[in-house]
Amino acid sequence: MKKLPIIERLQAELLVLRRELNIELPRIIEVARAHGDLKENAEYHAAKEKQSVVSARVGALETRIHDLSRYTISSIPRGVVGYGSIVEMEDSESGDVVKYQVVFAEEVDMAAGKISLTSPVGQALLKRKEGDEVAIQLPNARKRYQIISVVTIHEREEA
Repeated sequence: MKKLPIIERLQAELLVLRRELNIELPRIIEVARAHGDLKENAEYHAAKEKQSVVSARVGALETRIHDLSRYTISSIPRGVVGYGSIVEMEDSESGDVVKYQVVFAEEVDMAAGKISLTSPVGQALLKRKEGDEVAIQLPNARKRYQIISVVTIHEREEA
């Protein structure tokens, strides 16, 4: 079973952070400890604080990787909008055309048109197909769109 690209990216980040947590930070803490009185040792306190932050991030990444491991490329539905789909749609009122890629929260990049599955737009698009009309409740308006095209992750992988 093929893993999702986001899992591989998060695992790479986790590897770097584990090295920092288990090798680099203990070394820095030991050097700072050797400088004497720990009560007034700014280097020691900064390193301990960083160790706490990195440890929390490692825990969060482990949990997220575990959660995302339930998904595989083959578990994503075919023929409808799901993770990785690129959706082009037309605003029913203005005629403006927008294009989005539906991704997990860690991959969101509005400038690149990558929106979260959990966003209002992402939720409205899930399991829709080409030709469907969708109503999206935005913070300041309700918009209606006609889906022009859907390119799923399966189609992109096969190309």
